Amino acid sequence: MNAKMGNLEIKLVVGDITEMNVEAIVNPANTLMIMGGGVAKAIKIKGGTEIEREAKSRAPVPIGEAISTSAGKLKAKYVIHAPTVLYPGFKSSVKNVKKAVIAALNEAERLGVREIAFPSMGTGVGGLKYSEAAESMFKAIKEYSKKLRSVRRILIVLRNREAYNEFVNALKSMIE
Repeated sequence: MNAKMGNLEIKLVVGDITEMNVEAIVNPANTLMIMGGGVAKAIKIKGGTEIEREAKSRAPVPIGEAISTSAGKLKAKYVIHAPTVLYPGFKSSVKNVKKAVIAALNEAERLGVREIAFPSMGTGVGGLKYSEAAESMFKAIKEYSKKLRSVRRILIVLRNREAYNEFVNALKSMIE
């Protein structure tokens, strides 16, 4: 599904975020930058352990802030690490997801990125329902969209059809 929010294009896809050919992908991190599970682990496995080493050297990163690292062997140029949980294995919240999305967009703007890919933030280890994450993510994107200068396209990469359907429903209700 494709949608517009002002000058911003939002595209929902089912796939593997580590395979996306975009300038930056977002890692829903923990504040310690330990890449031990979920999306973070997939990024580390495909991109290389240097991504985690680089991120950990700048830890801790508070919820509401984000850092960027190189993307190792991934197609992307950057990995933007935006914490959604305090520590590995902790639960997330819709508030943390919103803060993380805004922090990631701030970092993307700082880098001059035009296209960025997000996973469903906070739904894996973080424990949120897809519908909760989707609503929180779209609220953050809508709120921040007026401030965007360089970012023109946001891909939201969902790992299965169930997640995709929940995100489609949330996006439709947000733009109607």
